[in-house]
Amino acid sequence: MKTDLIEIFQTIRASMQPYETLGFNSRINSDKDYDLWSDKNVVLLGKKRNEIYFAGLKIMKSSVTLHFMLIYTNPEMKELLHPDLLKLLKGKSCFHFKKLDEVMMEHISLAFDIGYKAYKQNEWV
Repeated sequence: MKTDLIEIFQTIRASMQPYETLGFNSRINSDKDYDLWSDKNVVLLGKKRNEIYFAGLKIMKSSVTLHFMLIYTNPEMKELLHPDLLKLLKGKSCFHFKKLDEVMMEHISLAFDIGYKAYKQNEWV
């Protein structure tokens, strides 16, 4: 069980980084902040955009936050996520992690996979 915020951040970031080879770009990649974007012209929530946010990770004072845009743009996708992961959801799309074990990391990895497939299906990446 990981409880060190830096270690939690590094573990989740490592699971996000392979998506850079699948069409996402990182704009911020520091010791405390990491994000992924798709630079594609899309229509999202009725607005034309030339980019779309996929996910972002940040070390805060007492937790590591993961913003996962898929469930903001498609709330029904929450039904595909594991209930234990959803317990950590605060607001519409932000998960807060104070500890991390292998099982939770599997839930996070599955969420990224679901998100990638949805973005690919919608031609957002």
